[in-house]
Amino acid sequence: MSRPIEDYALIGDLRTAALVARDGSIDWFCPPRFDAPACFAALLGDQAHGFWRLAPDCEVRQASRCYLTDTLILCSEWGTAGGRVRVLDFMPLGESVVILRLVEGLEGQVPMRMQLRPRFGYGKRAGTARLRQDGLLIGEGQGGLLLRGDVQAEPGDADECVALFEVTAGQRLALELVYSELEAPLPPPAETAWARLDGCRQWWREWVERCSYRGRWRDAVVRSLITLKALSHAPSGSMVAAPTTSLPERPGGEANWDYRFCWIRDAVLALDILLDSNYPDEAAAWQHWLHQVVDRDGELRVLYDVEGQAPPAERCLDWLPGYHQSQPVRVGNAARGQHQLDLYGQLLDLLHIFRRSGLSPSEQSWRRQCALLDHLTELWQEPDDGIWELRGRRRHYTHSKIYAWVAFDRSIRDAETFSLPAPLERWRIVRDEIHADICTRGVDPARGAFCQSYDDHRPDASLLMAPLLGFLPAEDVRIQATLTWIEERLLRDGLVWRFEAEQAQDDAEGAFLACSFWLVDNWLLVGRAAEARALFEKLLGLRNDLGLLAEQYQPGVGQLGNFPQALSHLALIKSAYLLEARDGVHEGGEPERHSYHPVDDG
Repeated sequence: MSRPIEDYALIGDLRTAALVARDGSIDWFCPPRFDAPACFAALLGDQAHGFWRLAPDCEVRQASRCYLTDTLILCSEWGTAGGRVRVLDFMPLGESVVILRLVEGLEGQVPMRMQLRPRFGYGKRAGTARLRQDGLLIGEGQGGLLLRGDVQAEPGDADECVALFEVTAGQRLALELVYSELEAPLPPPAETAWARLDGCRQWWREWVERCSYRGRWRDAVVRSLITLKALSHAPSGSMVAAPTTSLPERPGGEANWDYRFCWIRDAVLALDILLDSNYPDEAAAWQHWLHQVVDRDGELRVLYDVEGQAPPAERCLDWLPGYHQSQPVRVGNAARGQHQLDLYGQLLDLLHIFRRSGLSPSEQSWRRQCALLDHLTELWQEPDDGIWELRGRRRHYTHSKIYAWVAFDRSIRDAETFSLPAPLERWRIVRDEIHADICTRGVDPARGAFCQSYDDHRPDASLLMAPLLGFLPAEDVRIQATLTWIEERLLRDGLVWRFEAEQAQDDAEGAFLACSFWLVDNWLLVGRAAEARALFEKLLGLRNDLGLLAEQYQPGVGQLGNFPQALSHLALIKSAYLLEARDGVHEGGEPERHSYHPVDDG
C-alpha cells in the first residue's frame, strides 16, 4: 500500500532530491538531477520498484522526526524495547550526488536493518551488485550507486543488499550512497561523514540567517524558503515545480503529471519572494536562467527543463502501478506544446520585477520583449489552454486575457520609467482594448462577476488574481461580485477549489492550496483581516509534521498531488508577508513594491 503523501520528508542537494518515509525508507530518488530517471521509485509502486530503508529491526514503540533547526537535515528517532536510536539523513552540497545516513545510538542497544534495492529506469531494471575496493557498487553500464561506510553490506537475494547490525548508546555509524557514472573506484571522501554533517548544517543556517522576515510566522516562512531553495537547481539557477511525478490529484485517478520542470509562472512568484526575503543572489540566478531562455529561444514555452531547454515528450511508464494505483504514470509533460496566453504576461511581469529591483535585463531582452508584444497584439484574441492546462479545452479564458493586459501594462510602465524605446501609443491602445474586452465579454451579466472564460460562465479561483495584479481595485463591484461567487461556489470545508467539480479530469480532486492562499490575500485587500488570518492558520495546519505542502488537499484524504509543491509554498510566504504588512509587523523587504500586489491601473 502507498503511504500517505504527508509521511514523506524532503532532502536534497540543489541538484536533485529524495523523499524519505517515516519508517526510514527512501522511496524516491532521481540522480543526478531532478528530471533524471528514478532509481528508487517505490513511491509510485512498491518495494519491487526500488528503495533504501534504514530502521530498527524490531518493534518500534515510539517514533518522532524533525528537521534540524533551519536546515534540510532530517532527524528520525525510534524507541524500542532495548533502547533508542537516531538517524540523520541529508545530501551534502557539492559536485557529487550523495545521500548520507548517520546512525547514533542514544540509549541501550538497538538492532538495525539496512535494505538497499535500486531499480534503474524508473523501477524497471535491477542492477548488478559487485564488491570493489571502495565499497559495494550496484549499477548498470559503467556506473551506478556506490554504498560505502561503517556497515558491511553483502549482495543478497532478490537483487538487494542487506546489512544487519546493532547500535549501542554512544556509538556512531555512517552509510554513504554515491551516484557515479564512472567505472573506476572513487577516492575516499576528503572529510568524515560527521564533518560533512556539520558543514551542511552550517551552510543551511547561514543561508537562513540572510532571510529578512522576522514576523510571527517565521517557522512556516523559513521552512517554505528552505523547501524552495531545495527545489532549485544550483548549476542553472532555475527551480522545479516539484521533485516528483505522477502523485495524483485523486487517488486512483488519471490526473497524474510530471512536475520536475520549470514554469514561468512559478518564476514570477519565486523572484518576488526571493527579493522580499533578501536573497538577491538567488534572484540574479533566476534572471540569468531567464535571459538565456528569452535571448536564445525563438519560441516562448510554457515550461522548460532545469537547463532552459525544451522538456522531453510525455510518455507513460506502464510497468509502474502508480501511487494508490493511480495510472498512468507519466514522465515528460505534454503541456510543453500548449498555447497559454497568460505566459506572455507572466514573463513580462517577471522582466518588470527585474527592472524595478535593479536587476536590469539586457538590451537584447528589451528587443525580444518588444517583439513578443508585437506577436501578442495579434495573438491575444485567440483562445488558449489556460492556467490549469486542461487538455482539449481551449477557451477564451478570462485569467489569460488579464495576463495579456498585464504584458502591455508592465511594458508601458517600464518604457516610461526607464526611457526605453517603444511604440507607447500603440501599446496603450492595445492595453485599453484588452481591458475593455475583458470587462465586456469576461463578466457574467447575471452576476456582474468575472467568469472562467468568455465561453463558460462559471466561477474560477484563478480570477482571485485580478485585484492582486492591479487589473481593477479590490473595491470595484465586479471584483466584489467575483469574490462572492467564488466564496459561494468554490469555497468548501474552508478551502478553495480551483473550479467546479464537473470540469476536473478527476471530479474528486482536492482543494487547490495556492488558490486558498490567494483568497487570504483577497480578504486582506477588502479589509477582512480576521477571516484572512483564520484561513491562513487553517492552511498552515494542513502542512505535514515537517511543514511541507503538496499541490492539493482533500478533506478526509489528506494531501494530494506532487510533493512538495513550489507554488503552494510560494503562496504561503506571500500571504505571510501580506498579513505582516497589514498588521505593521513585517520587518524585512518591501513586498508592496512588486507585481503580486495591487498597483494603480491608471
